Amino acid sequence: MDRLEQTICALATPPGEGGIAVIRVSGPDAYPIVEKIFVPVRANRRVADAKGYTAMLGHYILRGEEMDETVALFYRTPHSYTGEDVIELSVHGGTAMADGLLEALVLAGAAPAGPGEFTRRALEHGKLSLTQAEAVMEVIGANGRQGAALAKSALDGRLAQRIGTIQTALQSLNAHLTAWVDYPEEDVPELSDAALTGTLALQKQELDDLIAGYGAGAVLRHGVDCVLLGRPNVGKSTLLNLLAGFDRAIVTPVAGTTRDIVEQAVQLGEIRLNLFDTAGVREVGADGDAIEAEGIRRSWKKLDEAGLVLAVFDAAQPLTESDLDIARRCQGRPALAILNKQDLAEDTEAARLQLQPYFKKVLTLCAKDAASLQPLSAAVAELLGTAKLDPRAGQLCSARQLAAATRARDALAEALRAEADGFGLDAVAVCLTDALQALCDLTGEDAADATIDEVFETFCVGK
Repeated sequence: MDRLEQTICALATPPGEGGIAVIRVSGPDAYPIVEKIFVPVRANRRVADAKGYTAMLGHYILRGEEMDETVALFYRTPHSYTGEDVIELSVHGGTAMADGLLEALVLAGAAPAGPGEFTRRALEHGKLSLTQAEAVMEVIGANGRQGAALAKSALDGRLAQRIGTIQTALQSLNAHLTAWVDYPEEDVPELSDAALTGTLALQKQELDDLIAGYGAGAVLRHGVDCVLLGRPNVGKSTLLNLLAGFDRAIVTPVAGTTRDIVEQAVQLGEIRLNLFDTAGVREVGADGDAIEAEGIRRSWKKLDEAGLVLAVFDAAQPLTESDLDIARRCQGRPALAILNKQDLAEDTEAARLQLQPYFKKVLTLCAKDAASLQPLSAAVAELLGTAKLDPRAGQLCSARQLAAATRARDALAEALRAEADGFGLDAVAVCLTDALQALCDLTGEDAADATIDEVFETFCVGK
């Protein structure tokens, strides 16, 4: 039997204790199956007669025994999430009643749903595009309001609309080129070089903008690994505690207090930081403390892995050669220099000038003062590009989409080179066809089953 011919069921709410647990049932036999196990409170009501967008109170039956009070919400095809007949059954939260309801549904003929199977059915029935389907899990996993808004814009179809505008322009150009090349005897208007290169360049720029926004969008949706780096006693752990809102790390005047990496997830403005407070980096020598030396080795390793570096320096002391070594290692990375202990510093201008060649921004603050959070948040948002990103605009939201957009952009770049080098319209048309194929892969218009399977690998059961 084809999977779409089966009726599926799954828990749609997180497992465990809660106010309610919701079981979703979808498929051609949703109503007959639920009617076998659901008994309405009112004797004259029947599941089979229920209209869409209505509710019914009753209880469910498991192996002939009346179980929990149940509320049934009814959706009729095609006006449901999946495009099929759908019923959502709500029972009291907790494992026992939800598991019992699932068991009753399976005994009545429903099949347990696989990961993302409800959303995949929505895709199969034309309720969602592939980009919208990918956005479902992005909405679920988004961190912060802007990240959620970004994912929601893709779910609303704005990414598909943005790609569709590019496709329309390129398809019109491709049709003109095809007619000009294949039907020279027809009276096809000549395509000027300016019109050709103008269209190609404009749509390439649109794709460049999409690709450029991917990194910042990923930060808003999923957060970023952030390493706190600096010499001992410059205030890294104090900054960690400020960001965390509690004393997560031990702070003492003794150099080398932090010997291993301390991890803590924090929310800085709209960005989730997966913070790693590292051991203070300094030269311990061949006969130095082996444990501290290992901690320092891990600090440098974490620097290579981080998506954001907060390099902390002591503003109350002149910069040392060790400080400058740290600064040089941060050059070219997404790193922010923090001159800490400004309350103890008389003048920070000299240190600022020394650090500026290595960092895009140097920030002076006091890690003991909560007022430092706002300028730090603004500086991080500017550094990572999230400050200028419109969360309501359509943005790429997966590595698959990024790869497809990059292929399309590169094909347009090749078309521009072919035209500039005088290879003729035939070569331009081939590149243009490659770009359109990549965009079709992105939107799912011509996606292979393997691509769709890849999209749904990360989905949770029940969605």
